[in-house]
Order: sequence, then structure tokens, then C-alpha cells
Amino acid sequence: MAKKGRLRTEGKSEEEMPKAKLNRESLRKASRLFSFMGRHKWKFYVGIIFLIATGATALIFPRLMGNLLGSIGDKGLTQHQLLDAADQYGLWVLVLLATQAVASYFRVYFFESATQNMLASLRLSTFSKLMRMPMTFFSKNMAAELNSRVSADITQIGETFTMALAEFFRQFIIIVGGVLFIGFTSWKLALLMLAVVPPVAIVAMVFGRRIRKIARAVQDLVGESNLIVGESLQGITNVKAFTNEAYEARRYKNVADRIIGMAMRNARARGLFFAFIIFCLFGSIMFIVYSGVTLYANGDISSKDMVTFLFMTLFVAASIGGLPEQYAQIQRAVGASERVFEILGEKTEEINMDDSRRRGLLKVNGEVTFSSVAFSYPTRQEFAVLKNISFRADKGQTIALVGQSGSGKSTIAGLLMRFYAPDSGELLIDGKPAADYDLTELRENMAIVPQDVLLFGGTIKENIAYGKPDASAEEIIEAARKANALNFIESFPEKFETKVGDRGIQLSGGQRQRIAIARAVLKNPSILILDEATSSLDSESERLVQEALDKLMIGRTSFVIAHRLSTIRNADKIVVIDKGEVVETGTHDQLMAQENGIYKGLVNLQFRHSNGSPAVAGDDADDTVESGEIQA
Repeated sequence: MAKKGRLRTEGKSEEEMPKAKLNRESLRKASRLFSFMGRHKWKFYVGIIFLIATGATALIFPRLMGNLLGSIGDKGLTQHQLLDAADQYGLWVLVLLATQAVASYFRVYFFESATQNMLASLRLSTFSKLMRMPMTFFSKNMAAELNSRVSADITQIGETFTMALAEFFRQFIIIVGGVLFIGFTSWKLALLMLAVVPPVAIVAMVFGRRIRKIARAVQDLVGESNLIVGESLQGITNVKAFTNEAYEARRYKNVADRIIGMAMRNARARGLFFAFIIFCLFGSIMFIVYSGVTLYANGDISSKDMVTFLFMTLFVAASIGGLPEQYAQIQRAVGASERVFEILGEKTEEINMDDSRRRGLLKVNGEVTFSSVAFSYPTRQEFAVLKNISFRADKGQTIALVGQSGSGKSTIAGLLMRFYAPDSGELLIDGKPAADYDLTELRENMAIVPQDVLLFGGTIKENIAYGKPDASAEEIIEAARKANALNFIESFPEKFETKVGDRGIQLSGGQRQRIAIARAVLKNPSILILDEATSSLDSESERLVQEALDKLMIGRTSFVIAHRLSTIRNADKIVVIDKGEVVETGTHDQLMAQENGIYKGLVNLQFRHSNGSPAVAGDDADDTVESGEIQA
């Protein structure tokens, strides 16, 4: 896996995209892109044929223009012959331009068709690969960085295949063909052109890139100054409260001074560039023209060859000037392909991606056993989150996981869902190691209702159906009814077709929770995980959500994390976790009977926080804080 620094391509301009060295190994890896064209590969080869045609016709154009304009200097032609020659060469130029136009159209069309089909296949393969990655992969890589690989990197590859690659080869054909053509016409002119044009064109290109780099630095500083303005105005209350008006003005002045300095560097560079263009570039062109005229005057070349040479030199110079940029873009595309193939080369979970899989093929009873389980997150191997965790949940039991924040409760839920594998110990489902189950079938027997519910930006119907994509309308309505969501859904004008907005922003917290519960109802799991599902809700929303959860837990093995005390009191077993270890296990009454017990301490502590008075031990304390929550 590459270092994370290589992943950070989002928000960068094309010129800032990381480049790869073009060598045999990098090109071999990049050549794998052609396999994604599949049955459309022939279009790419046809595009190459039309590419060669455009390059060849571009080389013929200077010859025709040379013959056309050179005819003027042919003293042996009469006026009538000169007009006939002009008509003849003019007609050939029109035929040539028409041929080049047709070839260019089909070159673009076939390259675009082959490339777009390749990109679609590459995007699908990359996204499908990401969907099958284990949670350990996502804990090491930021979502924005991964998104950049699917968007920015693949877009870079597409632009290179559709434009840069074709232009690179077309310009290469013009350069090589032009030099050879001039060499056959006059070896003196060929040597002259090679001595003057390439160095001047390359220096101009390097000069131009340097100016663009300085200009980007100026823009970055301007952006920094705008950030200071925005922060100062947004936090104007703090600025005035701390009397930091002068401080903010100094901050802005420092950046403004740096902008002036960088802008003057840019001005000097641009001034030198214009001076170079005027003196060297135009001077070299005039020198070449002078040399051609001298050779013509000495009778070494004809007027047609001289004009042809001038046109061909301009074509070659333009191609040399554009070649480095196309080469750099190909480098960026090769680098982008390497980053994409890093994902495609990662090891995935054994997920069944077939949508036609038969649901309910495996139905577990819901007996869960943690036996001496230890676990550390891949990004923090030195820190043991869980240590020797052991407890058992029988079919249909409600197990409450209680403990301070960071004690490992949510990690247990993650192991249960097989987001991660234990470092040691064993997790058993119905007496069988969880690792021995088909991962897709096992997870289809589980559902989770988290504290922070993520809804997708579609309709309410689509979000509920996420628990069972092939569910009927009647099943979706019934699931909403069981989740206490039907009333508020039908109060909307569009009912189940109501758009929930990005991440469900159009719905309240309680409504989002009930949509998540409806999703879980529709899935009909054997094992249910409730991860602080009501901790952030107001009293009325909590009541409605809790009623829905109570109905949902009936007949299922349920793991409740930091839930309402009334639910925890009624749990079949309460497992108290402290610093990654099981320190207490029992029913509510059993744990409250333990002097100096952690669970009892949490109950009394919460009671003091909610009432502002000393805790009352025993049943009185239980009854008083019945509607409270155990601390996470």
C-alpha cells in the first residue's frame, strides 16, 4: 500500500498531480488499462489508423503550400500557367483539409468511444473493489483520498487517452516526418532547423512552465489573504473581545507584502519571457528565413522548396513546443493508473456481489459466544482495545454492554459484524466459528441501528428498502408501521417518495432513527445491534424510537450499547466492560447488589448528574433514574 501522501490528489490542479517516471515497469503496469476496453479495443486501434492519417496529412500540407506559393517565384510560368497551378494546388489543399477533417473526426470519435467504455469498466471495477474492502482498509485510508482515486485519477487517465496520447503521437509523427522531409529536400536546411528550432522551443516551454508556477504561488497567497479576511469577519466578535484588531491587520499585511514580492517575481519572469520571445524566437525564425532565402538566391533550392521548408519548420517548432506538455500529462496518467491499480491489487473480503443471491438460505439461531477475545485496531497495534473478552448470549436474549467511553463496547459490535477479526480468542455463532460462515450470509442475519444514522440521498422508500432491496411496497409500509414511522411519513405530501436530502438532513434525528429501525425490521435479522440508538434524542422522539426498538427486539438476540436504563434493567444479561475487559456480568439486580461495583457506581454517578444531589443506593435509585441512560 502506498503512503498516504501519494493519495492526496483531491483539489489539486492538473499540473500538481503526481507524475510517474516513464520506464519499462511503469509502462507495463499502465498497459493493463487496455484490458478494461474489452470488446471495444478494436475502436482504439481504428483510432490509431485515423491518427496516423491526420499526422500524414499534416505533413503533406506544407508541401502543397510550398508548391502553391512557390509557383510565384517560378519565372518560367506564364500568367495563365500560374493561375492553373494556383487552381490545381488550391484544389489539392481543399481535398487535403477535407481528408484531415474527416480523419480527425473519426480519430476523436473512436478514441473517445474506446476510452469511455474503458473508464466505465475501470470505475466500476474500482468502486466494486472498494465495496469489498475490509474495514481495516478504510481505517488506514481517508474517504476523500479514496474518492479522489475513483474521480480525479480516473478522469486524468481518460483525458490522457482521449487527447494527450493522441496529440503526443501526432506531434511525434510531425516532428520525425518533418525532419526527414526537410532532410530529403536539403540536408543543409535540416541541420539548420535542428540546430535552431528545438533548443529555442524547449527553452520557451521551460520558461513558460516557470512563469505558471510563480503565478500559481501568487494565487495561493491571494487565497491565504482571503482566508484571513473570511476568518476575521466570521469571528469578528472574538477579534473585538480580545482586542486583536491590530493583530489581524498585521497578519493580513504580512501576506499582502508576500503577494507583492511574489507578484514582482512574476513580473520579472514575464518580462524576461517576452524579451526572449521577441529576440530569440522571432530572431530564430528570421534567421531561418534569411538562410532559406540565401540558399534560394545561390540556387541551392527552389522557391517551392524554400516555402515548404518555412511551413514545415513552423509545424515542427509548434510540435516540439507542445510535446513536453503532452509527455508530462502522460506521466501524470501513468501515475494515476498506478494509484488505481494499487486499489485493484488489494485483498478484499469474500463478499457475494451477486444481487440474485437467495435471501434466507442461511438462518442462524442467534447464539453468540465470545471466548477469550483480544483485539487491537490495525492503526494502533500497540494498544489493546479488547483483552480476554468472554461472555455468552443465548438465542433471543438481550445483552447490555455497559462501560465508560472508550472501554471497547462498539468494538465488540464491530467484531460481531465481522468488520474486524479477533487477534486471538474465538467468536462463535451457534457454536460455529464466525470465520467459517459465508460473510455475506452471516451479515444478512444481522442488523445495526447506530446512534448517528446515515441515510442515503434518495427517498424514504429507498432508504427503508435498503434493508431488503427486493421488498414489496406492502412490506415497506408494514416495516414503517412497526418502526412507528408510518404516521410522520404519511404526513409528508409525497409520503414514501419524499426526498430525505444529503445524509437525511431533511428529517429530524428521531425520524432518521425510525427509518433506520424500519430498515432493520425489513431485514428481519436474527442478531440485532443497538449502538446508543436513542442517546441524542429528545424525550418524545426517544419514547417513539424506544417503543419501536422494544418491538424489534422481540425474538431476536439483541446487543444493546449504552441504552436507556429501563431497557438495561430488563436485559437478560448486563456485561460491564472496563479498559477492554469484562469486569462484571449479571442482571441489573445482581450487579446493583455488589458493593463498590462499577455498574452500581455508574448508576449512582448518573443519578447525581441528573438530580444534582447525593446518590440513593438500591431500588430507590433505580426507580428514580429509570428513564435515564448509562454513560457510554
